[in-house]
Amino acid sequence: MNITQKINDAPLVYEVVAKARGVQLSDFDDGIDDPIDSEEVYELIRNINDPEHPLTLEQLHVTNREHIYVDDGSNRVLIEFTPTIPHCSMATLIGLCIRVRLLRSLPERFKVDIKIREGTHQSETQVNKQLNDKERVAAALENTYLLDVVNQCLATAV
Repeated sequence: MNITQKINDAPLVYEVVAKARGVQLSDFDDGIDDPIDSEEVYELIRNINDPEHPLTLEQLHVTNREHIYVDDGSNRVLIEFTPTIPHCSMATLIGLCIRVRLLRSLPERFKVDIKIREGTHQSETQVNKQLNDKERVAAALENTYLLDVVNQCLATAV
């Protein structure tokens, strides 16, 4: 990632509890409606690498299942994430990584909102505004260095 000065030198690392979604025969039948749910979205983002540490967002409890809301009928997804510290300078980059992962993975019909959980960051209003402004996101992704960092964070997300 090429980030030399760490903002949070010793983040709390949590044990990852494997909870695999079982594969069913209906998963392979195109004739059956298979709505997207919060579990499926969580599986898409949990293995994103933190830009500052060689750990995943799941290991740092930045993301968790309880803070993902999906309404398949209304084509809406809301992700709330929690930075590791209230003054985390990587919060916008983490949110951008989540957005890019979902842009690349979910059907285009979904409107995705990404927010910092209320009360968990000193600049949550400003960061939330940046993360949900299409023009700002597009401009950020035109920056080749920033896009390279995002792609490195997403390299482990399978």
